[in-house]
Amino acid sequence: MNAAPSSAATAGQPPAASRPLPVIAVTMGDGAGIGPEVIVPALLHPDTLRDCRPVVVGDAERLRQAAGILGIPCEIVPVEHPAQARFAPGRVHVIDLGLLPADLPWGELSAVAGDAAYHYVRVAAELALRGEVDGICTAPLNKGALHAAGHLYPGHTELLAHLTGVEEVSMMLSTPRVKVIHVTTHIGLIDAVNRIEPGLVERTVRRGHEAMVRAGTADPVIGVCGINPHAGENGLFGYGEEETKIVPALETVRADGIDARGPLPADTAFYLASRGDYDLIVAMYHDQGHGPVKVLGIEAGVNLTVGLPVIRTSVDHGTAFDIAGTGRAEPGSMVEALRQAAEMSTTPAAR
Repeated sequence: MNAAPSSAATAGQPPAASRPLPVIAVTMGDGAGIGPEVIVPALLHPDTLRDCRPVVVGDAERLRQAAGILGIPCEIVPVEHPAQARFAPGRVHVIDLGLLPADLPWGELSAVAGDAAYHYVRVAAELALRGEVDGICTAPLNKGALHAAGHLYPGHTELLAHLTGVEEVSMMLSTPRVKVIHVTTHIGLIDAVNRIEPGLVERTVRRGHEAMVRAGTADPVIGVCGINPHAGENGLFGYGEEETKIVPALETVRADGIDARGPLPADTAFYLASRGDYDLIVAMYHDQGHGPVKVLGIEAGVNLTVGLPVIRTSVDHGTAFDIAGTGRAEPGSMVEALRQAAEMSTTPAAR
């Protein structure tokens, strides 16, 4: 891996210790899932308070219920705006939308919870567009509940792109062993292959390169997967998709100094990345990237949306209805998601 000073440092900005901590909006996700139970301990974690100033967008009463289930004494403090928050150990600030009934069952699909999850994200996006927060960190929502409430988006990525008026974003998954950015995500495999074209591949590689530089890797080595088995094996598999859809994009970005290598056989690319040969892997479609990442590090996995006005990170797990309300949810991924949101956020103005 290519360790290097952060892009902030190389741009002549002051050291991280002298800059104000970024304000991160933390959306509560589906209130019937484990979101509240991972948010409370994650926001109270000493590493979180060292890295950022987190403010939940959600329901104060649901967070209090989660704290009670976990047996964690803390103060849940409603605020109207992030600037009103006064951070201290044992305190969780929340912009309280008050959308959930007090008796909402844990672990059950609910249109009410789906609608609330949508509005948490909406408010967080509005805060970001107004410059009141420097990043967004999302707890998991349930797509079925979201759709039941009439909000027909495949997931957070597409929803945030719509809310912020961005036409195209990329999904990146990050674990301690491998990072991957996707050319296509929540569409069928046949549609994904049809959608892949040199312009989209090029823009995805550029977004991935920018994100890696922003996170402190000055000259990332990027491995780009092929579409077919063995990256087409010189035309043996497929119909020449690698040569027509991927190679032109790589030639363009290389001309601009981006170290993008490929097309690579996907069945070996992730192994090579996990041992340090590549800083970032570009996957062509959803399962090509998600499967290996979840094998290599789902426990500490973080989902990032790259290309929005602010960085957005999320835990790389779902609502876990089967354990919601039991106190068994593990908050480690949320702590890591908050850390990466802080690390990759634009340096905030003093507040």
